[in-house]
Amino acid sequence: MLKINERSLALHKKHQGKIATVPIVPIKTKEDLSLAYTPGVAAASSLIAKNPMLSYDYTWRGRAVAVVSDGSAVLGLGNIGPEAALPVMEGKALLLKEFGGVDGVPLVINTQDASEIVRFVTHIAPSFSGILLEDISAPRCFQIEEELLGIGIPVFHDDQHGSAIAVRAALKNAAKVVGKEYGNLRVVIVGAGAAGLATAKMLLGLTCQSDFCEIIPGGLRVKDAIIVDRAGALFPGRADQNIYKQGLASVSNIDRKSGTLAEVIQGADALIGVSGPNNITPENIRRMAPHPIVFAMANPVPEIMPDEARRAGAAVVATGRSDVPNQINNVLVFPGVFRAVKEGRLKTITPEMKLAASDALAGLVTKPTEDHIIPDPFFPRLAETIAHAMLKKA
Repeated sequence: MLKINERSLALHKKHQGKIATVPIVPIKTKEDLSLAYTPGVAAASSLIAKNPMLSYDYTWRGRAVAVVSDGSAVLGLGNIGPEAALPVMEGKALLLKEFGGVDGVPLVINTQDASEIVRFVTHIAPSFSGILLEDISAPRCFQIEEELLGIGIPVFHDDQHGSAIAVRAALKNAAKVVGKEYGNLRVVIVGAGAAGLATAKMLLGLTCQSDFCEIIPGGLRVKDAIIVDRAGALFPGRADQNIYKQGLASVSNIDRKSGTLAEVIQGADALIGVSGPNNITPENIRRMAPHPIVFAMANPVPEIMPDEARRAGAAVVATGRSDVPNQINNVLVFPGVFRAVKEGRLKTITPEMKLAASDALAGLVTKPTEDHIIPDPFFPRLAETIAHAMLKKA
């Protein structure tokens, strides 16, 4: 880890970041200048003034995405602020371009007020075809995304939906490996932040707004999911649950179990960690149903290390790390999502599109094994496959 950190610092300093704007038209002569800028540019502006939608054809808007963060929940680092979040957002922009063919613009903002973030994104929307929200802490991230749904371009909070899409795909394939039906799985999710609640919604086939959830028609669902936070399992009537937790508590945990992870894990088929390091013990795994599935996704240190999980009896283990098999990471998802936004000029990303993206991702592994339940980010035509699956639902 130390060697990687040193090499990464050297790379960032050498290049002063990871991305740059590069001209795609030449400016070598006065004629070039006249066409790209004044007086010629007035023709494009006049045309767009009559029909703003033409901005998708005559400017970079049709292929540009804003990567927006307040730095309040940067993976593995917490609330480190906008400047410190910028290297991560640059990385997201780089991956959008390299894997999805989309131009990403990192924009870190010096506020953690939800209303101000909503106003900021609303005001910049005319410059972009989509908004990728990143590393914004819960529960504000839910409020922000909900309030932005009507701005005319897709808003996608990657920590929620990118993670959930990838987890669902991996779990579908892991179920095949252990010989269980996905629809019969009983799942426990450790962590009730952005990723945890979004993963629960997707595994249960739900779409939710604030404290209200409904089933997505035709979606494949697990039998049950129990979400566990620092205070224990979510269930109706439990104190200290925000409205987003309350909404999920009413449609999950069908046996109304209460208590800690150790108390509710008995008989579970799958355990999904989206919390912090060392939050899952070997004893937790030993209390699960035969052939348990364990996804320990905290980064860089997972809830339990893979070798330890296997020694405790886990049949399939996945993490968020790239140095062990079965890396579940939202880089598998968001480039394809925004490729779909670009190609389809989408105005929103529906729950059905997210399920289609997850099914497409799972389908890329035709014969899953315990060490290969999900493709890696370099899988050929990965983003294209996800985009096409989504566009079929558009």
